[in-house]
Order: sequence, then structure tokens, then C-alpha cells
Amino acid sequence: MDRIRVMLADDNLNILRLLSDFLERKPDIELVAAVSDGMEVPDAVRQHVPEILVMDIIMPRRDGFMILEALGAMEEAVRPRVIVLTGLARDDFIMRAIRLGASYYMVKPFDMNLLYERIVEIARDAPRSVAADALPEGERESVDEQITNLFLTLGIPAHIKGYQYLREAVRMVLENHDVINRITKELYPGIARKYETSASKVERAMRHAIEVAWTRGRLETVNQMYGYKVFKREDKPTNGEFIALVSDKISVKKTA
Repeated sequence: MDRIRVMLADDNLNILRLLSDFLERKPDIELVAAVSDGMEVPDAVRQHVPEILVMDIIMPRRDGFMILEALGAMEEAVRPRVIVLTGLARDDFIMRAIRLGASYYMVKPFDMNLLYERIVEIARDAPRSVAADALPEGERESVDEQITNLFLTLGIPAHIKGYQYLREAVRMVLENHDVINRITKELYPGIARKYETSASKVERAMRHAIEVAWTRGRLETVNQMYGYKVFKREDKPTNGEFIALVSDKISVKKTA
């Protein structure tokens, strides 16, 4: 399997050094560049063509949002997937980064092993074989990206088991909508088989993930993203209601 080409951009030289040392020890990672000046990032991307760019939002001369805009104007062949790694945890910053094309948003201090897992996940889940300009407008963002971005914005942590189970459930419903009506007999057991666990543990982990999202209070951010009240704090959905709602929203976006 080809090594994943990764580029780093952060004005904190200590962070750059730590990340560089860590990633260079990973046999499936090729660290192609590390820059500390935001103005240099687009040119470095064109020169080194990384698959994944890990960058901070606060950068000298050109901040992360400006960089995302510049990357969005690049041709697909050189445009990397972006993981934002920053100390800024504001919901409006998260939503703005996602709208500008970031694939993931992590807040410092962070777990480097978790960052490595996200790099691999995003690189493997995001094939680069189809040019975005060749796709219809509503399909330029993959289903996996839409699910990931919505869960991230809502505040479901990627490291908990319920996150993965909910992602798989949404995928299953998108492939066969009727499975939502067989959640206990088919959906939970199907996910349990894939992850080698029990249906009851899948159900509990999903419920916990939804509870975490409601506790974090990012509902208004998601409502702003969709333009109306998708979620209400007083009406926490069941697992099935949540999966159906996310699936319906993604289906509408694909066919719009």
C-alpha cells in the first residue's frame, strides 16, 4: 500500500517538531513538507502535492481560512484533504472551516495517536480518482465526508464507539432505506457483526454518542448549517430518529 503523503503547517515550531518526529516514525506516512508561514502553504502544496494537510488556523500573513479558500480554488489533482489542528474551539470557526472544505477539526491539546488515526481514515476513505469538477454540484462532497462533517459539527467525538456505529448505520440506511424499519432485527446486528460486538452494545454506544452531542450544546450550529431547526434541545431523538434524520438530509443534498 502506498504511503500517505502528509504536509504540516503551524507557526508553533515546537508543535511542528513534535508532529514531524512522530509522523516520520510511522511506516505508512511520508512527511513531504512542514511550513510555519501561512503565505507559503499554497505554493508548498503545489510543489509537494500532499494527500493530507494538517494545519493550524492561526498562521502569520495568511490564516487557515484564507488557506482553505486558496486550496478550494486549486485543481483536484493537487488539492489535499485538510485536517485543522488548532486551539480555537468556537463553533462558528468549526462550521466555517467545514464549509470551506476541511475534512476534520481537532482542538489542541490533542492526542497524536488519534491524529494519526484520522489521517489514515481520511486518506483511505477519500479516493482522489474522480475530479470534483466532473461531478454534479450536489455530489462534490462524498457521503462519508457529509456524515463526518455533520457529526463533527454536532459534537460527536470521533474516538467513541458510537461515532463509528452511527456512521455505519447512516451508510446502511442510505443504501437501503427500509433497514431503518428493522433497526433491532437487522441494523444493530449488522453493525455488531462488522465490529465483532453485540447488538445491545451497538445500541447503547449509539445512545451515548447522541447524549454527548446534546450535552455539548452545538445544536444551533447545525440548525444554522441547514437553515432551519433540524434539532431541538427539548426533543432528543431516539437512535432510529437520529439515523433517519441524518440519512434523509444527506439524501436530499445528493439529489438537490
